[in-house]
Amino acid sequence: MNKNPGGDRNMRLVLVGPPGSGKGTQAKLLVERLSLRYIGTGEILREAIRLGTPTGKLAKPFIDRGDLVSDNLVNELIAEVFQLGNRPDNFVLDGYPRTIAQAIWFDHFLANINIQLNGVIRFLVDDEEVVQRISGRWVCPQCKKNYHQIVRPPKVSQICDDCKTPLAQRADDREETIRARLRVFHQSADLLIDHYRKIGLLFEIPTNQPVEVIYQSIVDQLKVKQ
Repeated sequence: MNKNPGGDRNMRLVLVGPPGSGKGTQAKLLVERLSLRYIGTGEILREAIRLGTPTGKLAKPFIDRGDLVSDNLVNELIAEVFQLGNRPDNFVLDGYPRTIAQAIWFDHFLANINIQLNGVIRFLVDDEEVVQRISGRWVCPQCKKNYHQIVRPPKVSQICDDCKTPLAQRADDREETIRARLRVFHQSADLLIDHYRKIGLLFEIPTNQPVEVIYQSIVDQLKVKQ
């Protein structure tokens, strides 16, 4: 049975959303249920660095410093994925394109290899909601069990239910870090979103709903776009 909402047509998607928008959860569902290949820039970068490829060696200093990898390097990594023998025909891109420059390069690249995107899914979420979602996350440093102070709090404040170890918060989950990441996201994503809106590929999904409702909204939008 064909699980693709576009019938026999290929499905090629780009996901755009800030940290904490639920983008990763939906990417996983799209991959599993629509038989898409997941292409995440973080995963590609880590693999290139692990293998010691020329592009991976160039990217490693950026990662080690905690900096964003340059557009040219990320473009090269993406090109490698599509130029290998097992080129993906159906895919979901997570974390790329990140900037307007990457999007314009990718448009031309896809045209040259005769591939067309079906849609760019923007996950709508208020910045304050993102801060609440992420800053509420805590983890047990001993047994690694995850908690959230609102949706999944421990029975005793700041203490792990299982091993009674005091909970800790990752540096990336602290409010000041989240707000800094959101500023960086908007600096690049606002232009990116406008670009895809102008060329008719963008559709927007509110994320203040249950996971399954969000997933069904995406699938319904894909059907409309065909």
